[in-house]
Amino acid sequence: MKKVFSAIKKIVLSAFILYGFNLIASPLNIIVPINVITVLVIALLGMPGLFGLVFSLVLLF
Repeated sequence: MKKVFSAIKKIVLSAFILYGFNLIASPLNIIVPINVITVLVIALLGMPGLFGLVFSLVLLF
């Protein structure tokens, strides 16, 4: 049960981190979509996952 609550906490925190990043980076036109895949990447990898998503989006556009 403790692992389930820990996983839910990571997922919710990842969504908030992604939302906060989008608020800060919106003047630079760098927006990472908030969906299941991006939230799970950030939940599993943490901040390196966020930087990887941002880096991949910058390279695509």
